[in-house]
Amino acid sequence: MKIRIGYGLGVNSLTNDEERFGHFVDELERLHFDSLWVSERITGHSCDPVVAMAFCAGRTRKLKFGMSVMVLPGRNPVLIAKQLASLDRVSSGRMLPAFGLGAPNLAEWGAFAVQRKERAPIFDEALPLLRRLWTEESVTHHGRFYDFEDITVLPRPVQSPPDVWLGGAAPSELRRVGRLADGWLPSFTTPSDMAEGMATVTRVATEHDREIDPEHFGVLIPYATGSLPDAYAAAMKARRPDLEPSDIVPSGLTAIRQKLLDFIDVGASKFVLIPVTEPDDWTRELEGLAAELLPMQTR
Repeated sequence: MKIRIGYGLGVNSLTNDEERFGHFVDELERLHFDSLWVSERITGHSCDPVVAMAFCAGRTRKLKFGMSVMVLPGRNPVLIAKQLASLDRVSSGRMLPAFGLGAPNLAEWGAFAVQRKERAPIFDEALPLLRRLWTEESVTHHGRFYDFEDITVLPRPVQSPPDVWLGGAAPSELRRVGRLADGWLPSFTTPSDMAEGMATVTRVATEHDREIDPEHFGVLIPYATGSLPDAYAAAMKARRPDLEPSDIVPSGLTAIRQKLLDFIDVGASKFVLIPVTEPDDWTRELEGLAAELLPMQTR
């Protein structure tokens, strides 16, 4: 099993600062982290994910990059297929697409002009279209939300097609992963949650004559290097009242390493670390994580 450790920023304004974001990306590449994951929030301070990934692609040669996650409902799948195929092409196949339905707030839904009840059916129609647009010479589709006749998207992505990752842990989200995704990357979860979710995803995939690569199960792990801020701990307790915040958010290098090992024990192999607070010194932060965790990566 190939262990891979990447890094995510969440909704962070770092991506809007050329000098600071450039230094951060350079350090990820220098230290041999596997990937960088950038978030999308129309009403937040983080940069558009395609722009952030393009910045990363042009600045690096080995670091992979993905979005955690890009909203699919409300976007034209033909134009998204073109954007991401182009990005995969110019980066020699380092793009890791991950999609979602959108943040659960009215401002975000309004920005994408999609009614809440239509998000899931739009998503279910759009994602298979993306794969067809990435692989087929000509795509004709007459659906409820999209109507295309003889569409060709060029250039083709280097990956044929790119593996698509989905998150979420609700029953409906797990079923969607099994039906449509190539990998599962949930957040704010525990190893026992992960084991149960993997079983559900695998079962649903089998029911739909699909197979999820056993190495395509991962998890986003928020972490703290010191004590967890009170406000964040309270938010975690509200989100998962059945757990202690430390069950979800490890604090300190030793706890972070143990958390990864616990997830590896249940079959997860891809990880994205997300800091709860932005460190004062990114080099010191990333060097400490790299020394403690990156020896776990396998060939």
